[in-house]
Amino acid sequence: MNLSPKTKRNISKIVPFAVIWVLTGWVIIITELGVTRSENYNPETDISFTIPVLVFANLANIVVGLLVGTLEVIYLQRRFVNHTLKTKFLNKFLIYFVLFIIIIILFYPIAFTIESGIALTEMDGWNKLGRFLVSTTFLTTLFHLSLSLFLCLVYSAISENLGHHVFYNLLTGKYHQPIEEKRIFMFLDMKSSTTIAESIGHIQYFRLLQAYYDTMSDAIINSFGEVYQYIGDEIVISWTLKEGITESHCIQCFFDIKNCINANNPNIKEEFGFEIDFKAGLHYGEVTVGEIGALKREIVFTGDVLNTAARIQSRCNELESPLLISGTLKNQLPLNSFNFESKGEISLKGKNQKEELFRVTQV
Repeated sequence: MNLSPKTKRNISKIVPFAVIWVLTGWVIIITELGVTRSENYNPETDISFTIPVLVFANLANIVVGLLVGTLEVIYLQRRFVNHTLKTKFLNKFLIYFVLFIIIIILFYPIAFTIESGIALTEMDGWNKLGRFLVSTTFLTTLFHLSLSLFLCLVYSAISENLGHHVFYNLLTGKYHQPIEEKRIFMFLDMKSSTTIAESIGHIQYFRLLQAYYDTMSDAIINSFGEVYQYIGDEIVISWTLKEGITESHCIQCFFDIKNCINANNPNIKEEFGFEIDFKAGLHYGEVTVGEIGALKREIVFTGDVLNTAARIQSRCNELESPLLISGTLKNQLPLNSFNFESKGEISLKGKNQKEELFRVTQV
């Protein structure tokens, strides 16, 4: 089954929630077993830790973790995107609190049946659930669930602000030592941004940028691109060489973004009074990538390829080309996907050697 890039990305963001939930559950269970020495001191309300119950508890933790992750990634992150961190945490916590009550009411009778062998239809299970809901054990359970949720929300906030790939790479230490990679970079710049900013003011312009970047997000994800930096009205998108040249993802990304912006321009014009257009330059080459910074750690790319890509983008207006790419990148791409029109060998600022540039249009 072929999954879309967006689905793969969502799955990679959801799975860590289940991992956090399972690991936290293990810590809590091991702690309780160590304290009680496997004795059930409150049989009227508590479920004994038998092997089947422990298996069920782990499966339940996986299900709850996946459920929380799905809600967080698919719905709640977008729902509270414009709220403060404090408001996000409070609103999400209240939503999940209600969810946890429902989960406890559903899962507790099942655990009781696994422990005792008594069918769910028998009154004993439901009576024990009633006693559990007014016991201190219930409050302890809510605290444990809240601890797991807190860790998930912290992970979600960090991942959302750093970017999923950046957070994963920092966590795994992939770039703890600098390494060399072959990468494609796109510098994509909004046209007439200064005029627009002066006309609508800084606050409205900031909101325009937010709408601008939100509109292009699906196109970037579907092309397997990664956002490296936001620089005012400019965005830097990066691909590994393999992902970027496969089916010309790096080129297709530009036209997918253009389609998304064009489709959304009537709404943007209605709200801000302007339609958006942009230009982009792409180049490919070897970069050094690694973690850098003393007060704040970041994963940084260095190399001539970034400077060259930025300078290619700066020639778009002069060469009347919304999309320019280097000859170096063109030689890596399948030639039957797009039309490539040579603009000749062009001198780029700060470079001794000329670079042949190509205007790219759709077939």
